[in-house]
Amino acid sequence: MAPKIPPGVGPQYPQVVVLVGATGDLARRKLLPGLFHLSSAGFIPGCRIIGVSLDDLDADGFRKLAREALTEFATRKVTEDDWSAFSKGLQYVSLAAGAGVLKRAVVEAEQALNGESRRLHYLSVPPNAALPAVRMLGEADLVDRSRVIMEKPFGTNLASAVALNARLHEVFDEDRIFRIDHFLGKEAAQNILAFRFANGLFEPIWNRNFIDHVQIDVPEKLGLGRRSGFYEQIGAYRDMVVTHLFQILGFMAMEAPTSLEPKPIGEEKNKVFRSMLPIKPSNVVRGQYTGYRSEEGVYSDSDSETFIALKCFIDNWRWAGVPFYLRTGKRLAEGQRIISIAFREPPKSMFPPGSGVSAQGPDHLTFDLADAAKMSLSFYGKRPGPGMRLDKLSMQFAMHDTSRIGDVLEAYERLILDAMRGDHTLFTTAEGIERLWEVSMPLLEGPPPVRFYDPGSWGPNAIHQLIAPHAWRLPFERVWRDPNAVGS
Repeated sequence: MAPKIPPGVGPQYPQVVVLVGATGDLARRKLLPGLFHLSSAGFIPGCRIIGVSLDDLDADGFRKLAREALTEFATRKVTEDDWSAFSKGLQYVSLAAGAGVLKRAVVEAEQALNGESRRLHYLSVPPNAALPAVRMLGEADLVDRSRVIMEKPFGTNLASAVALNARLHEVFDEDRIFRIDHFLGKEAAQNILAFRFANGLFEPIWNRNFIDHVQIDVPEKLGLGRRSGFYEQIGAYRDMVVTHLFQILGFMAMEAPTSLEPKPIGEEKNKVFRSMLPIKPSNVVRGQYTGYRSEEGVYSDSDSETFIALKCFIDNWRWAGVPFYLRTGKRLAEGQRIISIAFREPPKSMFPPGSGVSAQGPDHLTFDLADAAKMSLSFYGKRPGPGMRLDKLSMQFAMHDTSRIGDVLEAYERLILDAMRGDHTLFTTAEGIERLWEVSMPLLEGPPPVRFYDPGSWGPNAIHQLIAPHAWRLPFERVWRDPNAVGS
C-alpha cells in the first residue's frame, strides 16, 4: 500500500521535468532516483521527465540509463510495477536536436498528462553551460508555467554573480529561479529552525550574551577524482563556503521570521548576510593537500585551495563580537557535517582545585547535518562518589530513536518537491548571493598563500592559531552513541 502523503506536501499539478544534463553523475546518483521515489510514493500527482544532454541517445537508451542508475544508487526498493509506470514517462532529446524538438517533446508530455500541468527545468550542468541552457529554454518558449533549478556555483565573484543574475532575469523572473543548496534540504538543517523557535529553553540564550563562538565544520574524506580541473578554476571557498557553509550560517543566526513562509524566512537570512563583515584575509587559512598538483587538469604551481578555514563576524545586536569559525576541505581525516555552538563558561571560583571543571572545554550544543539527524548537548556533571569531581556528560537525540526515520526525504528529493510547489524557503536569492560575494571580495582579491597538508589530516597546522584560544570540535573526544547498541 502506498504511503499516505499529507496534504500540501506535494505540488498541486502534475509536472513535466526537463532534466538538462540527464546523463551526468548528479542525475544518475541523486536526481533520477529522487524523481523515481517522489513519483512512485505519490508525492507528485503525475510526472513526465524529458532528459536532455549532449549524448546521442533515444528514449530507450535513456530508460536503460535510468534503470541502471536506480539499480546502483536508489536507497529504497524498486519494484517492477513502479519502474514500469515510471519508465513510461521518460523521454529524451539530444541538445543537437535544437529548441524546436524540445518544445514538441514538452507539449507531447503535457498532453499525455491529460489536464493542467507545470514545468520544472533542472539545470544539472557545469557553470559555463547554465546560461546557454537558459537561453535554449527561452528559445523553445518553455518559460510559461515553469520554474528552473540551478546548481552552484552562482558566479565566481561579485561582478560575475551580478552579470549572471541579470542574464537569468532576461528569461526568468526571480520568483521562478531556485538556486539549490542540498545542505539546506537535509532534515537536520530544518531542525535548527524547529529547535530554536519552538522551544522556550534555547531561544532566550541564542545570542552574544550566552554563546561564546560557533563552528560550522564540513570536512570531507574524498578527493577530487575527475573534478580536479573544475576545482583548479573554483577552489574550496567558491565551491563550498559561499554556497553551502554561509547558507547554514544564515539559518543558524537569523532572527525569528514573522511566519514559516518563504518570504519572511528569506528576508531574515538576507538580514544576516547584510550584517556580515567583509572577510579579512588575515582571518583565513587556505590549504592544499600534498599530491594535488600532480592530478589531471591541475597546474604544477597551482595556488587553488582544496581546504579553507576562516573566522567571520555578524555585526548586529544579537551576534556582535561572536566569532563564527568555518572549515571545509578535501582529503581530510573524517567526513562530517557539524554545527557546534559553544556556550560561555560560568565563573568557577566555588569549585575546588582538581575538580575537573573547565578541563574539557565549554558546554556545546551540536547538530549533525547527516541525513539521519542527530543533536547533542554536552555539560558537566558530578562524578558519583565522595568529593567534587566533574565529568563531561551529554544528552543525545538521533532520528533513529524515533519510528519516523523512514519518513525522511533525501535532500534533493525535498528540494525538488519544494521547487515544484514554488516554495523558496530552502533556496537562496539573487540579493543574498550577491551580498555574500560582496563580503568575499577582500579575500578573493588578496588571498593568503596556500599551506600544504597531508591527506588524512585535519588541514594545515595554522588552523589552530586561527581558532585559539578555542579548539576545533572535530575530531570528537566523545562519539555519538549507537542507538542500536545494547543498553544505549
